[in-house]
Amino acid sequence: MTTPYDPASLPPSHIRAAGLTGVPDASEGIDWTDILPEQGKPQEEPAEDLSATSFKAGGSFFHDVPKTPPAVWGAGSDVLWAEGEALLIAAPQGVGKTTLAHQLIRARLGLQDSVLGFPVAPGKRVLLLAMDRPSQTRRAGARIFGQDDPKYLNEHLVVWEGPPPFDLAKRTDILAAMCDRAKADTVIIDSIKDAAIGLSDDAVGAGYNRARQKALAEGVQVQELHHLVKRGPNGSAPNTIADIYGSTWITSGAGSVVLLWGEAGDPVISLRHLKQPMDEVGPFQLLQDHSAGITSIQHSADLLDMARAGGVHGLTATAAAEVLSETKKVTPAHREKARRRLEKLVAAGQLVRVDPTGPGEPARWYLARADPS
Repeated sequence: MTTPYDPASLPPSHIRAAGLTGVPDASEGIDWTDILPEQGKPQEEPAEDLSATSFKAGGSFFHDVPKTPPAVWGAGSDVLWAEGEALLIAAPQGVGKTTLAHQLIRARLGLQDSVLGFPVAPGKRVLLLAMDRPSQTRRAGARIFGQDDPKYLNEHLVVWEGPPPFDLAKRTDILAAMCDRAKADTVIIDSIKDAAIGLSDDAVGAGYNRARQKALAEGVQVQELHHLVKRGPNGSAPNTIADIYGSTWITSGAGSVVLLWGEAGDPVISLRHLKQPMDEVGPFQLLQDHSAGITSIQHSADLLDMARAGGVHGLTATAAAEVLSETKKVTPAHREKARRRLEKLVAAGQLVRVDPTGPGEPARWYLARADPS
């Protein structure tokens, strides 16, 4: 029995980064013999590294914890992408997830400060796995990177075009090895369906998650693009983790899950933060400038405006939940999320809470000071 790939048969131009020190250009090819198994031998997981750095002292592990997670993308408790945790962006085809990912790449390269108004910490080098329709990804990227210095891009951005040398769920060491070979501290996976086959199978989902966690353990920041089930119940817009396609391990292993929703080519789409490292961010309505490849927030629920509009009646958690969850069928979970958002504004001195004076009455939130306008 032979392995699926012969290293000698690999295409000569998978990694494209002409002039990038330490990374082969399009004419050199890649020698994978150091990480691919020999022909005729079974594929085995390499022995785990049990060096001293793999162990942590319990006291420092549980006590030396920052109040808010260090953010790759975000600020304070509004964290969309936390260091050491994967960010998964899920959306149907043509809605703009690749465009959003390219803006995050530019920010990681230090070519812009923020995405959607939230700061992005600069990195050193990004590896983009352009596996899903790479020609279309290239055209989309040309709109975003077209005015940037190609020499700078060559030094800081590496693109792998097409499928990886092995199914990442079967060879869980390959993703970390590719990042190491590209000397990248950030990897963008476009998309998960092209990295592993059979994602609805829990064994495949668990294998892919292991590959992701190995890359994270090596200090690589991981951002992934993924797809949804077609629609929610009764044809409604998806708005839960269950609407993400595939095994539960795909979302369980991610630190943050962002859902984009709309029709292909829509100029306005919605963003929901389904899984959060800290506080929920959004929901937002996003404006897509397809010609320029720029995404911006067009509208977001403003609880301060709602409290101001409520006047002497103030704002209840139920009313806030209806707007934040975009539904009239408010659940206790929706209400509790809204209450936490309101209490955050109380802690910031922007709202005050008035507790109910009688049975059946809800708590109400009011502006903490008169409207200066």
